[in-house]
Amino acid sequence: MNVVICIKQIPDTTNVRIDRKTNNLVREGVPSIINADDLRALELGAKFKEEFGAKIYVITMGPPQAKEALKDAIAFGLDEAILISDRVFAGSDTLATTYVLSQSIKKIEEETGHVDLVLTGKQAADGDTGQVGPGIATRLNFALGAYIMKLDEIDLKNQVISAIRRLDRGFEKVKIKMPALLTIMSDINEPRYPDLPNLIHSIKYEPRVWNYKDIDADSKKCGFFGSPTQVVRANIPPARKGGDIVSKNDDPNIAADKLIEALKKFKNARLIETLRPLIEGDL
Repeated sequence: MNVVICIKQIPDTTNVRIDRKTNNLVREGVPSIINADDLRALELGAKFKEEFGAKIYVITMGPPQAKEALKDAIAFGLDEAILISDRVFAGSDTLATTYVLSQSIKKIEEETGHVDLVLTGKQAADGDTGQVGPGIATRLNFALGAYIMKLDEIDLKNQVISAIRRLDRGFEKVKIKMPALLTIMSDINEPRYPDLPNLIHSIKYEPRVWNYKDIDADSKKCGFFGSPTQVVRANIPPARKGGDIVSKNDDPNIAADKLIEALKKFKNARLIETLRPLIEGDL
């Protein structure tokens, strides 16, 4: 069983800044981390290795500094990591990104003979589009299992995955025929802390690096020239203002009046009248 996990190194979302000229995220000088949903995919890959003896490849598309994310991924006890990096890829939108990643997966498939499963996070916190996973599946002609929150069974003999996926209004049990791509939800598992041997190995590990020629990519389909969409404007939402504070040190009657006045802003009289006895009773 060969599994490819696509991860992304993103700016720490507590330090997000936007370049007002390019409308892109400022990455220089900002700490970088592995996207949270991708960490769940890495944990899943580690379990596949332990339970099925799967060989796990981790890939990411990015600048040279993204090697650090791959080294962190190897600390999960995974097998190989590959950085897809070239100036030709600069400015890629989701369409160009899925092209580059799918070409990279095809190269892994050529080296190994087959790729059974591709894992991605549900979406990246810096882009929030959720388009890359489905785009890769389409390009590879793999079955797609989106928003996977639980795996019930992996039937390697029949090449079928039984899983539960989250929908807007509930859940859906699905069976997915491999080869397949799964986009992983954050509630599927809790990423492990690396043990000492894997941590030491990851520090010494050097990922392979592939450029656009290595993956047999058409440069016109990569980067700025291969991206039909562009960011016109980007804004950071204003910080939320704190609400009115009802202090436990206030007189109970005054505190109740303050809370009721605050609830009136919601313009739901029935709710207010329902809560009034509870508010006044608790206080």
